[in-house]
Amino acid sequence: MYHKRQRATNCRLVRYGVMPSSVIRRFAYDEMEANLWVEFTTGRRYVYSNVPQEVADALRGAFAKGVYFNTRIRDRFPYREIAHEREETHS
Repeated sequence: MYHKRQRATNCRLVRYGVMPSSVIRRFAYDEMEANLWVEFTTGRRYVYSNVPQEVADALRGAFAKGVYFNTRIRDRFPYREIAHEREETHS
């Protein structure tokens, strides 16, 4: 697992690579907005709002990320699903 910090104009996004989890494929944390972006192994993606950095850091360090997510994040922070961009097909 790796992480890298990227700087943009008004965003400090910390991305975490693909991880060994049966529930979470990857996640990223926006330090400026306190948003946690989560992609599940099902392909569904959500953004959780008002997530403290300590919670995102604890998720990163958790041995069982799915268990940590389900007990400390799911249903505790406002969230919305992020729709996938549809690929256009040309014939």
